[in-house]
Amino acid sequence: MARIIGGVTTSHVPAIGGAIAKGLQQDPYWKPFFDGFGPVRHWLAETRPDTVVVVYNDHGLNFFLDKMPTFAVGAAAEYRNADEGWGIPQVPPFTGDTALSWHIIESLVDEEFDLTTCQEMAVDHAFTLPMALLWPDQIWPVKVVPVCINTVQAPLPSAKRVWKLGEALGRAVTSWPGDEKVLVLGTGGLSHQLDGERAGFINKDFDLKFMDSLTADPTWATQFDTHQLVEQTGTQGVELLMWLATRAALGAKARELHRNYHIPISNTASGLMLFEPA
Repeated sequence: MARIIGGVTTSHVPAIGGAIAKGLQQDPYWKPFFDGFGPVRHWLAETRPDTVVVVYNDHGLNFFLDKMPTFAVGAAAEYRNADEGWGIPQVPPFTGDTALSWHIIESLVDEEFDLTTCQEMAVDHAFTLPMALLWPDQIWPVKVVPVCINTVQAPLPSAKRVWKLGEALGRAVTSWPGDEKVLVLGTGGLSHQLDGERAGFINKDFDLKFMDSLTADPTWATQFDTHQLVEQTGTQGVELLMWLATRAALGAKARELHRNYHIPISNTASGLMLFEPA
């Protein structure tokens, strides 16, 4: 049977791609962020996952405001990205794990999640940059399954609903009869707001409480509704929903192996965590 060997949660702001392209990893502004990934890459080299389920949010490359599904799962043989207008270089295409994708889709539908199934799908910086942070040579040693959650246009799924999605995702993976080792990668956040009167808002105290909770009390954030999460984390900080889904997929208990927290990168509080199922 397939098994989930771990989960990684990390930020995905476009400026990361610019820093990679310009070779700024050791620049004083960026070094505390990039240095955080060393232990995660070491763990990946030891555990060697076969497939990565990437839980992320699309920013308009594949879905736009006229068509914004709550939950979408990719079932393509290949995924490419394109120019989003940020000036980020495109990365090599990703190979899809189509068999596992269809199993996940069917399992989630059986659990009464209404999905958009994508047999063609472009992936944006929320997908590509975290993958490039984990495998800097961009020679992808894994297949991928994209799972996209709407955090852009109201109404957003609640934290409780996203937690349930993550639990169902974990059940789907572990019921797959293959022998794949699966990594769940959740991207986004942490607290940040890019527009409006609170542009530049960061809530370090809430971020750290949230990170602590993912080990000690992983459903803690599900007590907050969407408006409360936006109040605490900013309009874009609600991307922590992808972290919740990732943590839920790991089961009731998980060990935290590594974390990094740094302020700011591009007006964003950046976080990184690595978990193994207990």
